This record gives sequence, structure tokens and C-alpha cells, in this order.
Amino acid sequence: MTTPYRVTLPRVIRSEWTKLRSLRSTVWSLALAVLLLLLLSLLIPLAVVAQLSQMKAGDLARLEAVGPSLAGSLFAQLAIGVLGVLLISGEYSTGMIRATLAAVPRRLPALWAKAIVFAATVLVLMTASCLGAFFIGQSVFASKDFESGFSDPGVARAVLGTAFYITSVGLLGMALGALLRHTAGALAALFGMLLVLPIVFGLLPQSYGGSLAKYLPIHAGEAFASVRGTPEALSPLTGLLVVCLYWVIGLALAAFLLKKRDA
Repeated sequence: MTTPYRVTLPRVIRSEWTKLRSLRSTVWSLALAVLLLLLLSLLIPLAVVAQLSQMKAGDLARLEAVGPSLAGSLFAQLAIGVLGVLLISGEYSTGMIRATLAAVPRRLPALWAKAIVFAATVLVLMTASCLGAFFIGQSVFASKDFESGFSDPGVARAVLGTAFYITSVGLLGMALGALLRHTAGALAALFGMLLVLPIVFGLLPQSYGGSLAKYLPIHAGEAFASVRGTPEALSPLTGLLVVCLYWVIGLALAAFLLKKRDA
């Protein structure tokens, strides 16, 4: 008589890892994110270096070498966010979610396993990519003796913070995919939060528009994923907590509804 395997979180994690690396969208989205980070870490610093001789003293004083090197993160976050949405909404659209929940009757371990596998994969890859982008950019700025060292104040926080922010956007996308269970709707919500709301808040009077805008994901992320902050921005620690709250609350709501709703 054979003893049936118990459903445990480590086993569900192995199952989700198999599913993640077998999805074609995973390879394309991760490859696109890495390509954007590395390619723009070369092109944008080259463009900045070409204009250094024409910049005014005030502009030069405000310029730093880390931001241009990591400018590709603005686009990489979209690729990772889309992947986060597809990771769950794709299962609902194909009906595979029924097989997943049948294999994991308690349901919540399936959600936690997806989040753990996805976050670990993206964080490792984005950390390596952001480090590569930083050193590529600094090699360009070194030709003008304008480079920054990794040990300079705020640099390590900006580089590693960028990787964490991109991962957080992916987890936010996953939460929206689980909440809405529809790819188009979840993508619209994600892009609205990342791209549309900052524009809308920018059109409001600064007295309250600016006060609210700094709590949006992209501005909260800038608070800890950049070398130099602005007086009106959140502190790095507060920005980190705000960004984490977005995906923590999103996944908590997704977990609650996953227990309540039919597949």
C-alpha cells in the first residue's frame, strides 16, 4: 500500500517553479526586462556624456551618474508587472486554476507559493541586472571622470532598491491579477496606477496634489531607489514601507477572496 503525498508548501513551491519556468511569457518578459535595463544603461549614459560640455553649472550640480544608468527600470517594471498579472490571470483564462486548486484544496498555499517563486526569481534576476546596468553606466561616465562608486553614499541603496522596486511592481501585478481574474482589467489597473495616476495628480494643485502623489507606487519607489531625494519626497524608509503596503494589502485581499469565491 502506497502512502499518499501530503500537500505541503515546499511541494507546492516546487510545482509552481515548474509552471513558472515552463511558461513562454516568463522567458520573454524576463528577457525583455533584462534587455531594457542593460541596453539603456549604455545608451542613456552615452547621451548624457555627449551633452556634458553643453550643460550649465546648475544642471551639472544636480546631475548624478546613477540615475541614468538605471533609467531602464522605468520600462523593466512594466515587463515584470505584466508577467505578474499573467502568472495568475492566465490560469483563470485557460481554466488551469481549477486543476491548481484541486491539487491544493486549501487554496492559500497555492497563492503563497506563486508569490514566493515569482518574487525570488525576479529579485535575483533584477538584482544581477541592476548591478550590471550600474557598472555599464559607470564605465561610460568614467570617460569623463564623472562616475560613482558602489560604496558612495546612497548608491548601493539606489541600485538594490531599484531591483526591489521592480520586484514589488511584479507582486502588485500578481495581486491585481488574482483580485480581478481578468488579464485586460488587471493590466489596465496596473498601468493606471503606474502611469496614469501620476499624470492626473500632476495636474492637480500642488497644495494637495503633490502631497498625495508622493504616496503613489512610482514616487514612493523613487524615495528609496534613487541617490538624491527631493525635499517633498518621502524618506527612503517610508517609501519602502509604502511600496510594500501596496502588494501586501493586494495579496491579502486576493487571499481573502480566493477562499470566498468559486474558481
